[in-house]
Amino acid sequence: MAILIDETTCLLVQGITGKEGSFHTERMARYGTRIVAGVSPGRGGTKHFGVPVYDTVRQAVAGTEANTSIIFVPAPAAADAILEAADSYLPLIVCITEHIPVMDMVMVHRYLGGKHTRLIGPNGPGIISPGKCKAGIMDGAIHRPGNIGVVSRSGTLTYEVVSQLTAQGLGQSTCVGIGGDTLPGCTYADILRLFENDQQTGAIVLIGEVGGSLEQEAAGVIKTELTKPVIAFVAGVTAPPGRRMGHAGALIAGSSGAAPEKIKALSAAGAVVVSNPAGVGAAVRAAVRGGL
Repeated sequence: MAILIDETTCLLVQGITGKEGSFHTERMARYGTRIVAGVSPGRGGTKHFGVPVYDTVRQAVAGTEANTSIIFVPAPAAADAILEAADSYLPLIVCITEHIPVMDMVMVHRYLGGKHTRLIGPNGPGIISPGKCKAGIMDGAIHRPGNIGVVSRSGTLTYEVVSQLTAQGLGQSTCVGIGGDTLPGCTYADILRLFENDQQTGAIVLIGEVGGSLEQEAAGVIKTELTKPVIAFVAGVTAPPGRRMGHAGALIAGSSGAAPEKIKALSAAGAVVVSNPAGVGAAVRAAVRGGL
């Protein structure tokens, strides 16, 4: 098993003929992902890398078995692309696009409220269930199948941690990049609950960073709902308040957004918090051996 994506995933690529869409479509297909359709307005009726291209998501869903969409559409049009996929009743949407205006995502959140569509991202690396399916931009070569779930706001730190896990002989069930934006489609709490209910996942790595209060929300779930061990790292301990950090513009606007408060909450909830990202792999290995 895994969460969100597996061998049964039939992927639709919105923006398949663009530069990023083309680049990553080829690599996802090479990994073994079943890519059944692409969407690029004005290109309907053609093929791209052997994949049939449609003008609209609705046409693609009607003409194929697509059950998941991944979006490589420029920021000004990304919100519309998400809404178009949701209008076609796709249960899972993965949005890679960064720099989507916050008010666009406010509209998206309002629209998705109460619907049975789950959004991962935007501004994240996507999802991978190693050996089964990749709906994202991560390097599949560093992953291996196993029972460690990974959820993160940072793409780069995800790659670092996964590389450590693999070096420790610890494979991953699913790795999820929720995205670094202010309004992600899914939160840590959402993904933690999925991992808790996944039979393949035996332990969870949570990678946090400064800004917002998603880690504190996750701590509440860890304390009251999870039975599986959680190993966490929070980046940005030395980040100064009031300064935007990184490409996602994370901002410490109060004590809840600061790394020490996040670390305190996660520790109090029972997570094993690692102070240095280089030690995450070893900490997970120790936790698994110790039967935490």
